[in-house]
Amino acid sequence: MSDTQHTHDEHDGPHEGPIKTPKQLIVTVLFAFLVPIVGIILLVTYVASDKRAGAGSDGLTEEAVLRRIQPVGTVELRDLSNPATLKTGEQVFTAQCAACHATGAAGAPKLGDAGAWAPRLPQGYQALLASALKGKGAMGPQGGGDFTDLEIGRAVVYMANQSGGKLAEPQAAPAATAEAAQTQPAAADAGAAQQAAAAVAAANQAAAPAAAPAAEAGANAGSALYNQACVACHAAGVAGAPKFGDKAQWSARLGQGLDALTASVIKGKGAMPPKGGSAASDAEIKAAVAYMVDAVK
Repeated sequence: MSDTQHTHDEHDGPHEGPIKTPKQLIVTVLFAFLVPIVGIILLVTYVASDKRAGAGSDGLTEEAVLRRIQPVGTVELRDLSNPATLKTGEQVFTAQCAACHATGAAGAPKLGDAGAWAPRLPQGYQALLASALKGKGAMGPQGGGDFTDLEIGRAVVYMANQSGGKLAEPQAAPAATAEAAQTQPAAADAGAAQQAAAAVAAANQAAAPAAAPAAEAGANAGSALYNQACVACHAAGVAGAPKFGDKAQWSARLGQGLDALTASVIKGKGAMPPKGGSAASDAEIKAAVAYMVDAVK
């Protein structure tokens, strides 16, 4: 009887919890507040980072929108009677000639290489200009560009003089306008008025061919840029460039995709300088690559 009573007393006595001191109580209360707060902060951070990742992937960022709406081609209108609008020899070289003459690709005499230019300089300005305008070897007419004869001449002189030559730079003819012709005194020689009118007609004829390539660039930027900057190497397959229309040479490259091929052109690869030595935009480069890719599909 006494053993049973003793057992009941043990079970009926006071029970002690896990919190036995005031310090433990304070720590427990702090954790009860801090744990939910930390959880909320982590949740908000996760949601915010997920939204930022989503904004970058859905193509709605400002950079992505501007990249999509940038113009594919541009139309440049120039007053050829104004010498200030004409490009310098260095500008034409950078935009058009550097693709081959900066690296010596396709047998082109390299800029600054006096040895390569030595047998060419004695030919004189007119012979060098004729070769540049008509094309020679792997180089197409005007190097595939759309500059005026005067601008091409300036580029020829720039390359020659940078390589040991001492050619005089060609100058633009003085602008002749109908207004100037009307100001001639009545007693002036009739032959002078005819010469002024002929100069105006010649200026108008020179302006008409210059507008045609610009219109072509607006209609088909890829084809225009190819003929301007890419044809020098890709038409003949020089310096390891895949030849235009050659399916066998392009087959190994098509698997990379248009974006990867475009990136290679923009950065430059092998003997090809960045952007093929042109000043074209990334969108224009992509259009030219697509034009070459379409030719072998």
